[in-house]
Amino acid sequence: PQKFTEKLFCRMIALNRTPNSFFTRVSDKYTARTYVANKIGERYLVPLYWHGVDPRAIPFDGLPEEYVIKTNHGSRQTIVVKGPANHADIIGKLSIWLKSNYYWSGREFQYYDIRPRIIIEEYLKNQDGSGPLDYRFWCFGGVPEVIQVDNHAHDINPFFDSHWNQLDLYYRDQVARPHMAKPQNFERMLELASQLSMGFDFVRIDLYNIDGQIYFGEFTLTPTGGQMKLRPEGWDMKLGGKWVL
Repeated sequence: PQKFTEKLFCRMIALNRTPNSFFTRVSDKYTARTYVANKIGERYLVPLYWHGVDPRAIPFDGLPEEYVIKTNHGSRQTIVVKGPANHADIIGKLSIWLKSNYYWSGREFQYYDIRPRIIIEEYLKNQDGSGPLDYRFWCFGGVPEVIQVDNHAHDINPFFDSHWNQLDLYYRDQVARPHMAKPQNFERMLELASQLSMGFDFVRIDLYNIDGQIYFGEFTLTPTGGQMKLRPEGWDMKLGGKWVL
């Protein structure tokens, strides 16, 4: 394997053959919080309002008007609450999610042994009321090489290098690749991504930046479950060369 996508599949095959409990720990959005707190400090964690395994136990009356509900074991299992919410609908949706095992979506074995849990966090927003952008640092051997910017709608796909020069790299067709302003404290984001990715041959570190306040998002070990085509094609080999298996 020489290309990035080839090495991504090698990782997926290896994890299915030999499970890695550490990868499971950091892929669990709840247990990853302890790991991150020990590595870079609790101040970079999104404030946690509640967590548990029974959606009927959610203390809705004790929550603020705005908050985010998510599961710890899957992807895109998120409910953003702003104002009054239909508690029955939320409980019903979470009950379905909690019964699922995200492994079966793409055979990403780091998710197989995660015990499903509900997490309720602060709703992050900028001073202008807008939601957070997701800064995804692709790190190789502890070095952030490219940064992907995403939003909640997943309808943008720009990439930048570590000096915030926009790249021609992308993998989503028919979505915008606008130039984005460099976030405040970008150098500190690079430092944090480097610290969190130390010891991984490859990992994607997702961070938020709310008016300069940096928050950890998640660890991603097998982006898109390997279902991506990097374009232009030369990027597949270029990024593959940075990944020393």
